[in-house]
Amino acid sequence: MPIPSSEIVFESPVEGHEEYGIALIRQRVNQWADSQVHTLETTVLGTTVEVRATPIEYQWNYGDGNHRTTAHAGDARPDDADPYEYRTYTDNIYEETGNYEVNLTTVYTGEFRYGDSGWIPISGVASVPSEPKINSIWKRETRNVSADCIEHPEGWACDSPFLKTPPWEEE
Repeated sequence: MPIPSSEIVFESPVEGHEEYGIALIRQRVNQWADSQVHTLETTVLGTTVEVRATPIEYQWNYGDGNHRTTAHAGDARPDDADPYEYRTYTDNIYEETGNYEVNLTTVYTGEFRYGDSGWIPISGVASVPSEPKINSIWKRETRNVSADCIEHPEGWACDSPFLKTPPWEEE
């Protein structure tokens, strides 16, 4: 029986493009797993059988060489938390700008029951990969210019990542 995958949720998604997160370099980039216990039902030899899959572990690959395994799905930071200081179970700090594919595998334990039986453990675990998403990491630079970089992109201070097309707008 297929277990639904967890969804990767970004603290700072790109509006209208939730498959992308956006953050600044050397900032704690927070994402978490939208995960839950799943109860599935099937029929075996005319008997209804329920299977319950409970998440017990989250294996993160942040795309920059960093990995983390945690028993916590993670969660949003408090609104007033400093993203450079406040640590979450599932955050990552990117040391370079770029677009990084974030992968998540959720590990589940299982139990089943039929009729009036109680829950019976299933040996082993199920590892379910999620659909990857992209963290787009940027840097902030301040430049004083005397010309409009849109009209004169060759200007000395006009080589800015914010004047480039972001990946969610590329065709």
